[in-house]
Order: sequence, then C-alpha cells, then structure tokens
Amino acid sequence: MKLETIKKRLSKDRPMISVTLRMPADVVDDLKRVAPLKGFSGYQALMRAYVGAGLREDMERLEGSAIAQLVEKLRQSGVPEETLAKAAAEVTKLAA
Repeated sequence: MKLETIKKRLSKDRPMISVTLRMPADVVDDLKRVAPLKGFSGYQALMRAYVGAGLREDMERLEGSAIAQLVEKLRQSGVPEETLAKAAAEVTKLAA
C-alpha cells in the first residue's frame, strides 16, 4: 500500500459511517474477551482492526496481481528485461 494511502488511513478525522452487522453472540463474546488482551478499548475497535488488516492484505494482493499482469504484458510486447527490472526497482523505492 502506498505511503500516502497509509497516512490518510491513520488520520483521526476520517469520516465514519455506521454499519450494522449480525454476528453470532458467542463470537461477539469472544471479541469482547480478546479486545483488552490485544490493547483495544472495546470489541468494535478490535473488529475494525481485523477488517483493516484483512483489507490491507487483499489490497496488496490485488495491486501486486495487477502489477504482475502488467509486467507480463510488457514482456510479451517485447520490453527488455533490463527495463522491466529498472522499473520494478523504482516502484519498490516508491512503495517503501
């Protein structure tokens, strides 16, 4: 995930919306028990953290997949491996 996106996501003044989610009572009970052990003030904050972690993982996978597909198409179009390697190195620097 890009540094700019991460910075925006860490902002405390991001707009929030309410979401209603039906979950089994025993799962909510477990979340309530685990939340303080993981340093969260309540189970809803823990749920947001879980959703955020899963979403970041999926977004990275999707972005990585799109990049891999682009590189393969460029390779098929005859772009030299040296050029692809240079571009990959630059993207890696930008992502860090």
